[in-house]
Formats: sequence, C-alpha cells, structure tokens
Amino acid sequence: MDLDLTPGMLVRNPNRPDWGLGQVQSAIGNRVTVNFEHAGKVTMNLAAATLETVDEPPPRRRD
Repeated sequence: MDLDLTPGMLVRNPNRPDWGLGQVQSAIGNRVTVNFEHAGKVTMNLAAATLETVDEPPPRRRD
C-alpha cells in the first residue's frame, strides 16, 4: 500500500471497523502511529496493515 500519510490525517482500518475513526500521530517509512477513537494509540506496519484515508469526520451529534 502506498499511502502518503501525514500527522493529522484521518484514517480507518477496514479490517477493524470497531476501532472507529483514527488520526495519524506520526508516519516514518512503513511505521505509522494512529490514535483511534475506540482502540487508543496503535503503531502498525503498513506492509502488513490496511488503512483508508477519510476526507472528513462524521458530523457530531448535538444533544
């Protein structure tokens, strides 16, 4: 996978939808650290993991 990830980008892991939306914290070579809504900070190797970029976050609920 050849994603050009930079800190601040929003991503999802399609293999782990339960992790929710994630924000890239750092990306160096194939290693990326993402802070996911429901899984916290996860460091992964992009050679073995799949991430999809998200254009914008879902709208927030107003209660």
